[in-house]
Amino acid sequence: MNTLSLVTGANGHLGYNLCRLLIDKGERVIATCRNPKNIEILEELGCEILIVDIINQESMLNAFKNITHLYAVAASFKMWSKNPEIDYNNNVEGTRMLFEAANKSGIKNIVYVSSVAALNFKKLPTKESYDYNTDRRNWYYNSKNDSDKLALQLSKKFNIRTIIVLPSTMIGSKAHKLSYSNNLVLQILNGEMIADTNITLNWIDVKDVAQGMYLAMKKGRNGERYILANETHISIQDSVKIAAKEFPDLKLKVPPKIRKPLLYIIAFLMKIKCKITGKEPLLQKEYIDMFYGLKQDYDISKAKNELNFFPKNSKNALIDALYYLKNEWIYK
Repeated sequence: MNTLSLVTGANGHLGYNLCRLLIDKGERVIATCRNPKNIEILEELGCEILIVDIINQESMLNAFKNITHLYAVAASFKMWSKNPEIDYNNNVEGTRMLFEAANKSGIKNIVYVSSVAALNFKKLPTKESYDYNTDRRNWYYNSKNDSDKLALQLSKKFNIRTIIVLPSTMIGSKAHKLSYSNNLVLQILNGEMIADTNITLNWIDVKDVAQGMYLAMKKGRNGERYILANETHISIQDSVKIAAKEFPDLKLKVPPKIRKPLLYIIAFLMKIKCKITGKEPLLQKEYIDMFYGLKQDYDISKAKNELNFFPKNSKNALIDALYYLKNEWIYK
């Protein structure tokens, strides 16, 4: 049977870049999205486009006919939510429905997108074998932990070859809407990083993650998890320094480090403001508790050795994203 790949969430940052990569590799691709209004951004791909809702099994069953390779990308990615229970359910129950539909449709190969949020950070650099994140203070982290475990359970139950990939902070081109991670880069460019909260970042080019997913489908071992990240983190201060060096005309100021007690006060004030405006606070107490001082370093030897995954380093990924957002981003 000829390969026919389907990508869920194809209108998103990773999904779009993955579809483009697969098409460049000569594969037949079906790009799917949930909202019919988002079809326009997929038309330039030159492949079949379908409306698929991962919490509507009937729509998946209609789309999954004759599919040989399924890339499960679609998910809710928001660190903060007005309705965390609903978003949690979308990620976890959406995973259940996707595997059930894949089983009924006879799909035998799935690459499933999890997140580094599902890793245990108690020992660094963290690796896949350290099991799952034990911190349950954030709905998004909970959903990625639980859906990751569920995907592996259902893959065994339905005898579907499944490979889990765990990306870090994806940035860069090409994007049709501003992702959560690209927005952080844009904030650096706009001089909006006014403080270093001692929360580090592990930048990865989204195109490298797409390549890692393609390699995972080709070479990944059934039931295995692969970290798609860089080995070392970059601090907020160093990220701003990189941007300032590349764009001296912006006159970016390196933000000072803020001590933990003051951050708690700022988070408390932002929480009050959030209740009034209904908008996401830029800083939350749980972020401080979870990430303050955490060095997001990863052991990616498994992805290197088994998938031949060699991404550009975090600094170069950040520089490329800075230039893309400064010179090509049109939805400013």
